[in-house]
Amino acid sequence: MRCPKSLRNGPCGGVLQNGNCEVLPDEPCVWVQAWEGSRRLPLWRDHMEHIQKPVDWRLQETSSWENLLTGRDRHAPSGWNSGREEDGEG
Repeated sequence: MRCPKSLRNGPCGGVLQNGNCEVLPDEPCVWVQAWEGSRRLPLWRDHMEHIQKPVDWRLQETSSWENLLTGRDRHAPSGWNSGREEDGEG
């Protein structure tokens, strides 16, 4: 992630009118760039609408492989709804 706010599911409410980042006003918002780029990729176009669960910052500086194998990386905050329950996948 290159977003200065570490946002995973799209731009914040502070994207400037010219599409630049509110934190780094001289740089374009990475999410605006990602959206515009996804429109040029027919096969991957719909992947931009997949919502990622929030980052579990408690796992910062821990082994990603260990977290994967133990299942710690699958933790989601209580109340988190990925929208997949309606599809019968959640």
